Amino acid sequence: MSQDLCPCGSLQKYSDCCEPIIKQVVKASSPEVLMRSRYTAYAKHEISWLKQSLDATQREEFDEKSVDAWSRESEWVGIEIKNTKTEEEKNIGWVEFIARFKQGNITRNHHELGEFHKVNNEWFFYDGRAVKPETVKKDGPDVGRNDPCPCGSGKKYKKCCGQ
Repeated sequence: MSQDLCPCGSLQKYSDCCEPIIKQVVKASSPEVLMRSRYTAYAKHEISWLKQSLDATQREEFDEKSVDAWSRESEWVGIEIKNTKTEEEKNIGWVEFIARFKQGNITRNHHELGEFHKVNNEWFFYDGRAVKPETVKKDGPDVGRNDPCPCGSGKKYKKCCGQ
């Protein structure tokens, strides 16, 4: 059954989820739905949909050969939608997402904020920009390698949690 599930993570069958959008039987109802179909297109090597779902002003720059190579050289392991925002009155929307894929035995995260434009009642991907990783601020005190481990084991930090 899992073979039939859509790669976009909806837990629906591919034939009921992204396939009708990729095959242009139905239009994506929102920027998020379009983004999920584009992720699925990478996983299913549907390069023509990746080009077709681009805003017309962006298609000339689309490099089908390199996109196809990236699609096929990667194992697509999931997409996480972090945030969405749509301004219907302005025909614009944004989707922040993390696309996860493996190349060889290395899992990579592609974190992007995608911009979408609605033209003639249809959503298109316009552009995306990488989202910088957030700086993690440590709340606790600094622990030296030879200090007692803060977990309470009685061992030195380097011999306990610091390994």
